[in-house]
Amino acid sequence: MEETPIFTIDTIVFGIIMLCLGFVFYTSAFKTGFWSKFYKVVPSVLMCYLLPSIFNSFGVISDETSNLYYVASRYLLPASLVLMTLSIDLKAVFNLGPKALIMFFTGTIGIVIGGPLAILIVSAISPDTVGGVGPDAVWRGLATLAGSWIGGGANQAAMLEIFKYNPEKYGGMVLVDIVVANLWMAVVLLGVGKSDKIDKWLKADNSAIDTLKDKMLAFAEKVTRTPTLTDYMMILSIAFVAVGIAHFGADNISAFLTNNFEAISDKKSALSSFGSQFFWMITIATTIGIILSFTKFKNYEGAGASKFGSICIYILVATIGMKMDIFKVFENPGLLAIGLIWMTIHALLLIVVAKIIKAPYFFLAVGSQANVGGAASAPVVAAEFHPSLATVGVLLAVFGYAVGTYGAIFCAYLMELASKV
Repeated sequence: MEETPIFTIDTIVFGIIMLCLGFVFYTSAFKTGFWSKFYKVVPSVLMCYLLPSIFNSFGVISDETSNLYYVASRYLLPASLVLMTLSIDLKAVFNLGPKALIMFFTGTIGIVIGGPLAILIVSAISPDTVGGVGPDAVWRGLATLAGSWIGGGANQAAMLEIFKYNPEKYGGMVLVDIVVANLWMAVVLLGVGKSDKIDKWLKADNSAIDTLKDKMLAFAEKVTRTPTLTDYMMILSIAFVAVGIAHFGADNISAFLTNNFEAISDKKSALSSFGSQFFWMITIATTIGIILSFTKFKNYEGAGASKFGSICIYILVATIGMKMDIFKVFENPGLLAIGLIWMTIHALLLIVVAKIIKAPYFFLAVGSQANVGGAASAPVVAAEFHPSLATVGVLLAVFGYAVGTYGAIFCAYLMELASKV
């Protein structure tokens, strides 16, 4: 039985979340002294992620009793995607070249082969950890991790339906999913602050990314003005009208597809993820932002549209941090070992391929998170490099939803074979 956190009322929890963000942004603004040195080592976005996790770990707040992540992912995330995409140069995004896709699919392959390899490694040390028969077979539970780490929640649910893992033991797999995925995200965010050094080691060609950043900065400087109350109201209006449309469209598209196509309504189907409301919400919000980028609405970038988008993203980062309990790292060490080895294989393959094709750390980080974190965290990581790059994270995450179930099924069969060796 889990203990009830000190604060369970979301208005108070949100106050604590904002206290964390305010503290990070206030201290990171210092140009000299301790904090200046501290943030050269630990990126501010990682602190926005870690502080709520510390409050969660010590029982002050808890994601289990809060709806803040749901609100942030369903309302603020689509709003941020619209505002960050508002002034995007779509042609410049496509000019980033094929390396983004190569790194994304490398991440997918890393998950597919990482699972069975992790089982083989752990079985040599502790065969019981990867054993079990029938619905209790560990490989069936690990299939749900593959679904989550290639696609997202919808793909994970599909794997649970397809491979019929024991529901009573499913909680342990969810724990491994949360702990390992969040630890990896922390590592990825840590790397963002050292991306220049990493790119130098990778001998990466950043010219396309730099060109996109320069275009966005030049456009922002060109349209920059002193914002008025009307500007702020219009920015919020654009964002949340788009959120409303995204939810309306997602609900209806999801219902239509689920009601009319058996392949989508059947949770055992590889196409079931296309019935996910979250998938369509993200897709529609991004599409609205792209459409508006061809209109005069893009000029609201000069009044700070992407800054409002960044605020939404940082609140989302903090609510994701609430999911992390640092003490649970030590629970169920056997399963956790499988998860950590699995993620290490994923990471090593990404590093090797990035080194070979000289891909920037940006593509490595976003390609990984588009798999492991999905549409909730890929744009977060991408936007940390530059707000205009959030769209890249979303587009790759959409690929994750599309291939997640197929990749996870293949991975599951490989893990079944590995568990019998």
